[in-house]
Amino acid sequence: MDHSATTQIDHGRSADAITPETFERQTTDILTAVGSVIDGKPDAVRSALVTLLAEGHLLIEDVPGVGKTMLARALAASVDASVRRIQFTPDLLPGDVTGVSVFNPVDREFEFKRGAIFANIVIADEINRSSPKTQSALLEAMEEGQVTVDGQTHMLPDPFLVVATQNPLEMEGTYALPEAQRDRFMMRISMGYPDARSEALMLRQRDTVNPLEALKPVVTSAQITDLIGWARAVHVAPAIEDYAVALSQATRTHPDLRLGASPRATLQLVRAAKVWAALDGRGFVIPDDITALLLPVFAHRLIPTRATGGARSRANSDTIASILERIASSVRVPLAARQ
Repeated sequence: MDHSATTQIDHGRSADAITPETFERQTTDILTAVGSVIDGKPDAVRSALVTLLAEGHLLIEDVPGVGKTMLARALAASVDASVRRIQFTPDLLPGDVTGVSVFNPVDREFEFKRGAIFANIVIADEINRSSPKTQSALLEAMEEGQVTVDGQTHMLPDPFLVVATQNPLEMEGTYALPEAQRDRFMMRISMGYPDARSEALMLRQRDTVNPLEALKPVVTSAQITDLIGWARAVHVAPAIEDYAVALSQATRTHPDLRLGASPRATLQLVRAAKVWAALDGRGFVIPDDITALLLPVFAHRLIPTRATGGARSRANSDTIASILERIASSVRVPLAARQ
């Protein structure tokens, strides 16, 4: 009885904790904290926050040395939550990720030893360096927030975010992510090289000091849950939903694409758009929110035809971006939804 009453009180306090001002202040604190470590990349930082608040997972794909892992670590450091980093290597086993059942000779029974996946934020560094068997250990966790070992299901912490990094250029000793794995990432982003000013500033500031060491948490995991709930309540008009579906349908029938966007992609596009709108201080989604996220949410899920490009490469990424741009310009925009 007492426990039930306490639960109700806690729930009520949590529900009343978020206001538009609170949401803006806390999200700004996160963006500022992560931005203090990642110089000159506000778009990448915002995308990482959108993925976190939309309850998705983030794939950072770029060349070495541009701050992929630094972004993941900075986001994790800004939240007072459990964080684990997994360095994916060819000898990494599925049990290292999910956990294993170990026999306890004292109790004469098997007990479950949790793996590195049991954390609020999991950094999967160089995810494409492990075998497909090990990569598959993430599938259930990323989709359902749980892992099943020896027939027993174990729930993961909430909130739960996987931030994976990979180098798309170096193919020696790597395994391409299967389509089922790529489709579980809400967004794929690239850091890109910093501009000359940001790079010069980095040289001066980081010669003797690591900015990650000075980064302190600015929100708790409970506050992140509240922020997620606030963004989830953003209104999406039926016309906007139809617009997102039309964009997805257009990728499935486009003559230059062999594989279009999945229904999961459509769902995640709308979820991300809700957060995008909330970060702009709006309680409703507009078409611009959808089109702004079309490339990072859809591009990594699409496969062009062999005549168009076929293999995944930088040139292929440019081709897909061009296709998505043409699709966005051809699908009718619900202008009435702006009002």
